[in-house]
Amino acid sequence: MGFWEGVRRSAPLYLLMLPSIIIFLLFTYYPMYGIVIAFKDFTPAEGILGSPWAGWKYFQQFFNSYQFWPTIRNTLVISFYTILVTFPLPIVLALLCNQMKALKFKKFFQVSTYLPHFISTVVMCGMIILFLSPSTGIIARLVGLLGFKLPNLMGTASAFPSVYVWTEAWQHVGWDSILYIATLSAVDPTLYEAATVDGANKWHKVIHVDLPALLPTATIMFIMRMGSVMSVGFEKVYLLQNTLNSSTSEILSTYVYKMGLISNQYSLSAAIGLFNNVINLVLLVAVNQIAKKLSDTSLV
Repeated sequence: MGFWEGVRRSAPLYLLMLPSIIIFLLFTYYPMYGIVIAFKDFTPAEGILGSPWAGWKYFQQFFNSYQFWPTIRNTLVISFYTILVTFPLPIVLALLCNQMKALKFKKFFQVSTYLPHFISTVVMCGMIILFLSPSTGIIARLVGLLGFKLPNLMGTASAFPSVYVWTEAWQHVGWDSILYIATLSAVDPTLYEAATVDGANKWHKVIHVDLPALLPTATIMFIMRMGSVMSVGFEKVYLLQNTLNSSTSEILSTYVYKMGLISNQYSLSAAIGLFNNVINLVLLVAVNQIAKKLSDTSLV
């Protein structure tokens, strides 16, 4: 069967896909044309086509600026810290849920860990600021009952990465574990029965049955996480940022926002954003190739 014959036979399916394809082209690929702003002295009055070419000017400006290394360092610290904490925890949580036999407690445990995911970023940041207030926060009061004084964590630059990462874990680890729980639910029960016959205890089953079943899914998730190393969430960092912790909370995405929308340096912000995306793409391809060679599991 030829190509066009296959298209003709599947025409109803392609028609169903057409609206999604159009939306994808309009809102994903068409805006990519704006990348050329990074190579131009862009002004809104002249537009993208009318603005003169600037070449690598704004890339060099960013590389030579005093904010280059601090923003790169802060982005990498927060990103790798987040991966180190929030990548293994959903796997651990899924393994714990899989071992729970009391159905009611298991449902309660799952729902209670999922719920924080549905809190909006703005509300979550407000809660974090209130909870960590050194004078009126609930955590400060609980610590005070034990005879200690809670330091001003939101005003301590060195504490910002930990505040960001562990509140991120509290909010999203439960939701992220759903995929792993679904993977474990698809494991053939006869594998557990065979392990029991062979004298395996729960720990042996986790090591030799559960973890191998989770490995392909975990590999794919790790590749995707590494592909967004330079893209730390803007909203939460920006809302938790203040003048006291800015030395460790100024990341690439917040710097792009400040340069582009606050300082109106559109070409500079586009150049920084393009640099950020290129690094993410290189990391994604590199980690994908490494995973493909080591485990035969990859995105493509």
